[in-house]
Amino acid sequence: MTTEPTTELTGVLHGRADDRLTEVVTELEGLLTADPDLSFQVAAIHRGRTVLDAWGGPHLNGESVIVPYSVTKNTIGLSVGLLVERGEIDLDERVAHYWPEFAAKGKGAVTVRQLLSHQAGLPQTDDPLTWDELLDHHAAAARLADATPFWHPGSAFGYHAITIGSLGDELVYRVTGRTLHEFYETEIRAPHAIDFHLGLPADLEHRRVDVLPMIRPVSDTAERPSSALGPRVFAPPAGGLDLANSPRSWRYGHPAGSGTGSARGLARLFAAMVTGVDGAAPMLGADTVAAIGQQQVRGYDEVLHQHDRAHAIVFQKPSQQLAFGGPRAFGHDGAAGALACVDPETGLAFAWTIARGPWPGGADPRAVALAARLGRILGDA
Repeated sequence: MTTEPTTELTGVLHGRADDRLTEVVTELEGLLTADPDLSFQVAAIHRGRTVLDAWGGPHLNGESVIVPYSVTKNTIGLSVGLLVERGEIDLDERVAHYWPEFAAKGKGAVTVRQLLSHQAGLPQTDDPLTWDELLDHHAAAARLADATPFWHPGSAFGYHAITIGSLGDELVYRVTGRTLHEFYETEIRAPHAIDFHLGLPADLEHRRVDVLPMIRPVSDTAERPSSALGPRVFAPPAGGLDLANSPRSWRYGHPAGSGTGSARGLARLFAAMVTGVDGAAPMLGADTVAAIGQQQVRGYDEVLHQHDRAHAIVFQKPSQQLAFGGPRAFGHDGAAGALACVDPETGLAFAWTIARGPWPGGADPRAVALAARLGRILGDA
């Protein structure tokens, strides 16, 4: 098993930490003391060795699992990465080579690279997708394959917030004959005992905790600008389902947003794939890591109305809002504050889950800063 950190934590912060992280521990304890409602898990694995595995607050413990929203998307990128490693997917091949129906409505030239870096123009369909379609391995994908893109593929990019999960699932199915869930479970999660699931098993449901609603400060009365597409993409699908907290959602485990697990599991996922863990070599070679982690787009996001958004293959890249690591780092945040990422240069795999994220959402700035700081502290070790 991964070597345990050397110092047991006995204050408001529980768990274990490497002796080099004394100042980090003190700061985390200060956050918990200053905000009695704050509840988080944090985990870091450096070059295969766990250096931080800690938690605190009233809503989470060391064994809790929670839906970290779009942090789940890391399972798509890493599953595709394993297929790239094995030569089963070529990022520069046309999607229609694997999935012929996808060529409809002018999408015949769209490459896998474009599809998985939010360039395909399919963040929604004209007649919005329903929960029945989204929580199905093929129904939403079939609708998307027959859809006309909202922009000419490759001419722009915009966050495919939920649809990238359905698109990635179908692509993996067309290549392997297995759903993304099945491929991830048998090839990645189970072999490495990773505590992060696409579809929470019934025998683990007792560990699950709800994502708590963010609290908007009374002083925040500003209306946030949006793009023309934003309201359409983020309008709740019909049916009143809660992506994070509805049993139907987390029991299915949509790969774009309703996987369930712990910070410990998310850090281990990245370590198993990218940096190695438990003395074993990583599942992905350096060339594959470079390929899936390389920035594909940067600039204005047609959906989020953000001007400094950057993506690799599924993953987010560091940006002004998400400065979680160096230029080779990649990962993904979640709508309610969670973050999981890896920096191949420093050898750090990092994850943060949180019960109630700070307003207005996206990665908790404390997590972003901590990931970068741990990289600086441990990077030369």
